[in-house]
Amino acid sequence: MVRAQLYWYFHNSLSDEKKQMVANVEKQLEEARELLEQMELEVREIPPQSRGMYSSRMRSYAQEMGKLEADFKRSRIAYSDEVRNELLGDDGNSSENQLIKLREERAHLLDNTERLERSSRRLEAGYQIAVETEQIGQEMLENLSHDREKIQRARERLRETDANLGKSSRVLTGMLRR
Repeated sequence: MVRAQLYWYFHNSLSDEKKQMVANVEKQLEEARELLEQMELEVREIPPQSRGMYSSRMRSYAQEMGKLEADFKRSRIAYSDEVRNELLGDDGNSSENQLIKLREERAHLLDNTERLERSSRRLEAGYQIAVETEQIGQEMLENLSHDREKIQRARERLRETDANLGKSSRVLTGMLRR
């Protein structure tokens, strides 16, 4: 009985600490969001010549803020799962290990998804280059075909001209003999 009360007290005090930490982080995130908004307003008032550098910094800060909020959200989900498991009477160690494994697997899957997306973009870019190269190749083949036809016509005219010159030469030679 005393052991059960100690367990309950220990978990409740930990739960209260976690709730306080979550509330503290939420408060800090809200303050950070407000600071970012104020900074964005300040950047808008900067002269256009130097605004670009500050705008890019603001974008990177906003991206970092988004990452932090996403991490916090994932942590809250994991915390909710942990609380649910405690309420349902699941073993804390096994569920905690499962949560850790699930988080690791999720992070691994997200990394793999990003890699796949990058690879897909590279493949699409490669495909576009291949299509453009094929089009250029077809145009070159058409040009070469036209050039070949021109060369063949010129050769044929040259043969005809050579034959005519041969006939003319024989006629002139015959005329000179007479």
